[in-house]
Amino acid sequence: MALSGVEIFKLLPKTNCKKCGHPTCLAFAMKLAQRQATLDSCPDVSEEAKKILGEASAPPVRPITFGSGDKAVKMGEETVLFRHDKKFVNPCAFAVEIKDTLPETEMAAIAERVMQSEIDRVGQKLRIDAIVLSNASGDAGKLEAAAKVIASKAAGVPVIISTKDAGAAEAAAKSFTGKRPIIYGVDSSNAEAMAAVAKANKAIVGIAADGLDELAALTEKVKSLGVEDMVIDSGARKAKEIIEHNTLIRRAAIKKNFKPLGYPIVNFMQREDGLHEALVAAIGVAKYASIIVLSSIEKWKNLALFTLRQNIYTDPQVPMQVEQKVYNIGEPKAESPLFITTNFSLTYFIVSGEIENSKVASRLAVMDCEGLSVLTAWAAGKFTASKIAQFITESGVEKEIAQKELIIPGYVAILSGSIEDKLPGWKITVGPREANAIPAFLKTRT
Repeated sequence: MALSGVEIFKLLPKTNCKKCGHPTCLAFAMKLAQRQATLDSCPDVSEEAKKILGEASAPPVRPITFGSGDKAVKMGEETVLFRHDKKFVNPCAFAVEIKDTLPETEMAAIAERVMQSEIDRVGQKLRIDAIVLSNASGDAGKLEAAAKVIASKAAGVPVIISTKDAGAAEAAAKSFTGKRPIIYGVDSSNAEAMAAVAKANKAIVGIAADGLDELAALTEKVKSLGVEDMVIDSGARKAKEIIEHNTLIRRAAIKKNFKPLGYPIVNFMQREDGLHEALVAAIGVAKYASIIVLSSIEKWKNLALFTLRQNIYTDPQVPMQVEQKVYNIGEPKAESPLFITTNFSLTYFIVSGEIENSKVASRLAVMDCEGLSVLTAWAAGKFTASKIAQFITESGVEKEIAQKELIIPGYVAILSGSIEDKLPGWKITVGPREANAIPAFLKTRT
């Protein structure tokens, strides 16, 4: 049973040192009780208290790292049902299935598409995260051979080995030693053997159940066999079942603290029709899937799913921001124009995109305004003449330009005189109000 905030407080150091990021130990205890903080934030907690509080402070959905290195995928660690309560923590992973019945050249081609799937969207790197190697042949030798192909052609990409044959799983797992693969296909008939393979290879177990009752029983059984890290599949395949099962699993874990269902969810979304598959996959993105398995990864499908995932897993309480600095658009020279804007991601990408469209190499000074747009930042007192002058002075951009001219957004034209007073020797030019007018504005200057 979960401890109350007061019960947790009794086990804390009570020093109010603020090292955990909270003003008092009681405030930290309340956050622990609400599962909105983790115990490792307190550096002074005793070992005895750690043992007692470990259960109380652990997230309802077990955190798991799938794969290794810079392509590793973090899953679980979720604490809420709705993102407006607190952001969803770890974005779901997209995985593409590769069957061991395919010719080696086709396996290699799919692996290559996975490696080339990364795109940059609003400053974030988005990609297909994993490969599901499916033992469609039922032959352990073919699965092992396919594993070697994937290991060589998609090095570093996390892999799910999908088979119900423990011997085949063990043979394939050798190609991913130290890579934290998932061995999927554990059911009531093979749990002992598959758990042994997972432990021997330091792999994650993938539970393949038929319904929620069997799922809960299987996770308890596998846990009793000494395996803690699992991903779970209730067997839901139809859209209605996926919504129902995923919601019940998440609610049981978070609201009821039901540990047998407190694991990341894997959903298999493969469909013959690509559009149908994308629509069903979107349900998984919106409704609690941690891994979504696809049959194909066309670029149009990737873009749609990447965009949805990025939006769902963006913190709604914190604007998306880019780093404060002076960005080069193209290859600017000393006489190239210098623009300024705020660090709201959407503002930055729209403005920089229009400057690129103009084909006029420029510099874009992006000022930290806590992720606010130009007008909002000005109204909030974060995009003011004095702050703009301080940023431009401290940026050192003056050393790179021939003429000290700063182009400000048209919406804050009122600041031009004040900025000139704060930046002696500078010329302040009022630019367009809308970013799409930048190309025409730049052409009039040439």
